[in-house]
Amino acid sequence: MSQIPVAVLGATGSVGQRFISLLDNHPWFKVVALAASDRSVGQPYSKAARWVLDDPMPAYARDMIVVPASTDAVQARIVFSALHTEIANELEPAFAKAGAAVCSNASSYRRGEDVPLLLPEINAEHIQLVKQQRKNHGWSGCIVTNPNCTSTGLTIALKALDEAFGVKKVFMVSLQALSGAGYPGVPSLDIMDNVIPNVGNGGEEEKVEWEPRKMLGKFNESKIDMADIQFSAHTNRVAVIDGHTVCASVALDKPVEPEVAIQALRDYAAKPSAQNLPSTPKPVIEVKDEADRPQPRLDRLTGKGMTTVVGRVRRDPILDLKFVVLSHNTIRGAAGASIYNAELLVNENLL
Repeated sequence: MSQIPVAVLGATGSVGQRFISLLDNHPWFKVVALAASDRSVGQPYSKAARWVLDDPMPAYARDMIVVPASTDAVQARIVFSALHTEIANELEPAFAKAGAAVCSNASSYRRGEDVPLLLPEINAEHIQLVKQQRKNHGWSGCIVTNPNCTSTGLTIALKALDEAFGVKKVFMVSLQALSGAGYPGVPSLDIMDNVIPNVGNGGEEEKVEWEPRKMLGKFNESKIDMADIQFSAHTNRVAVIDGHTVCASVALDKPVEPEVAIQALRDYAAKPSAQNLPSTPKPVIEVKDEADRPQPRLDRLTGKGMTTVVGRVRRDPILDLKFVVLSHNTIRGAAGASIYNAELLVNENLL
């Protein structure tokens, strides 16, 4: 297939940089525009962006001239949004109205009744909401979202358990990496020798308690019936660069031995439409047997950062099961998620 022209909005930020890195040599997509704020417009990307990733800046991006984040300046069939919420509120519908498929990492439209909130390995069928969205708004483009980076790995693990045994209640505590706060992020004197609760000064816990219910819900013609699962979340920032860790306890409809749950996690597979895309995690879930895994430094790049890693699956004396989940927050939980969503759009002929 000929490569599809794509653009990155918010290209100079940390998530924008992750988009640029992951799109390097992508077999389906070719980056034709990098857009950012007015202070960067007109500069070569290598001068406009303070590169913060370990991987070097891709050669294709270095000399690209940064353009305004407007429908006049950006001509692409797919637009990847790494915009701040308040900017995304205005710009993402404008791009959808102009005919672009907006694959967004922003939280602006995740709650929209006709907006898919996607993790393709668990709810690929929700992509069909795009048809209702286009009907409702009269536009030829669309907005497709991925969830909060803390919701991501937890929800993938819960999907495997819910499908096999039914999930009723979830209690979770997050240990979230610094890169989730963007750059420059959390001041060093705040995070060193410290754990900061109430990530993002509020709102994070509400997202983690709500978003999985939409993703684990059932697609019913033109809407999502929310999953009937209760959530309680505590979110915390810790001094780790990349990789969000979640400690979760769950109550099940059908309590099972840990060994049975482990096998269900290992056996979980994406639906056929999401199985063989360029960004499909292989495997979807990896379960570690070691008593002290997963660990962010050792396990966050499993499956090129797209695999959800689970460990310490054991009985819970209050609920039924408890376990630890690790997910790379800027790959599977952000830029990689949006790219995977875009691949699903193409595969389902919804572009």
